Amino acid sequence: MSEAVTRAATLSTGLLASLDPLLRPWLPRQRWFAGKGRPLSGFSLVAATELLPAGGRIGLHHLLVRAHQPPRGDCYQLLIGTREALPPRLAPALIGHATEGPLAGLTVYDALHDPRPADVLLEALRSRARIGGLRFERDPEQDIAPGLVPRLSTAEQSNSSIVYGDAYVLKLFRRISPGVNPDLELPLALAREGSARVPAPTAWIRTEAAEAGGEPFVLGVLQPFLRGVTDGWELALRAQAEAGDFTAEARELGRATADVHTALARALPTVTLGPAQLETLVAGMRGRLESAVRAVPALRAHEPGLRAAFDALTGIAPGTRTAQRIHGDLHLGQCLRDPSGTWSLIDFEGEPARPLAERRMPQPVVRDIAGMLRSFDYAAHSARPPVPEETAAAWAGACRDAYCAGYAEVTGTDPRTDAVLLRAYETDKAVYEVVYEARHRPDWLAVPLSAIDRLTSPS
Repeated sequence: MSEAVTRAATLSTGLLASLDPLLRPWLPRQRWFAGKGRPLSGFSLVAATELLPAGGRIGLHHLLVRAHQPPRGDCYQLLIGTREALPPRLAPALIGHATEGPLAGLTVYDALHDPRPADVLLEALRSRARIGGLRFERDPEQDIAPGLVPRLSTAEQSNSSIVYGDAYVLKLFRRISPGVNPDLELPLALAREGSARVPAPTAWIRTEAAEAGGEPFVLGVLQPFLRGVTDGWELALRAQAEAGDFTAEARELGRATADVHTALARALPTVTLGPAQLETLVAGMRGRLESAVRAVPALRAHEPGLRAAFDALTGIAPGTRTAQRIHGDLHLGQCLRDPSGTWSLIDFEGEPARPLAERRMPQPVVRDIAGMLRSFDYAAHSARPPVPEETAAAWAGACRDAYCAGYAEVTGTDPRTDAVLLRAYETDKAVYEVVYEARHRPDWLAVPLSAIDRLTSPS
């Protein structure tokens, strides 16, 4: 049994007595909490490490907490700070006031808002510390300057990030799974290939096996902070507001995507899609469609056309398509352009809702391309002031064409020539979007539904 498990067993009863009544209302309110809408029956402590003693002016506990929700429980990374009272600047970080257990009488808060705990994390990475079950590791060829001023980024949704002095950004994964996180694995592989399109990891945090018989957790990655960059989503909206054209940027973004795909194919194995892989691919798309139709009745009228897009994949000859490691959740917000016009890609974690093993599987590159094409569509419908549907469709179509053309300039293959596979992945993405919008943003449901109309219309 690992040291982290031993310590968790020792501390779980006491710490959970202090934290359980505070976490129950606080955790579901967090943007990165994945279990919204499901009953929360309690918590168990997977691992606990004391980084600053609770008896001091500021206490700091690093916790891996499993939230029990049927049909499964997710594990979350928490950095819990304790003080006698919070200064006004930390009021937004308040979790609650402990009344029992070892933290009784203390104010409990999300420590990532506090510069002192953030300093502790950076110093541990800088010194390659080993604290309890935590391992702070870094590239031995990269030094980290001490004394960088931290600030919590407000941009994250599924994770949390701390920026250190405009030099580094530390992404801390909130919902975690045992195994290698692609957001560390793929940038490291790309760095070995000399890719300049993706920031190379400077340091990272992992655990020993935190649960008996399990794999280690990757908890966070420190990367260079890209100064002066603007994400693709903001640039696309700005282009519409100012001049309307985004095709030059879309073409360069296609080239950047192709550069990353090419480097990943060199760095990691590729596979040929045989009969079993194609069958699994089609079955997954059909299954997601069936679930979506049950959840959103408005899809029922389109079901035959949607199913036809997936059924067409059965006509692909086995052995004629390849799969490789890809980004996995590519859209305009994951792309950054610097003042020179160079694009970089970030956030290789994949779709956090999918199992880690699935996110690490080789996929056809058109899955990334389909995600970006759908992102252009969303940007077109987000113009302010709003534009007519025909104008939005024309803007998105021009961006789509330019992006695919830029991709072809690097790879020699235009994604549009593999129309059956590209259409299937675009359709699968649009079906996912319909369900998401119906549940979370009903006012946006028309955007993916218009794509469904286009994708199911006769050519």
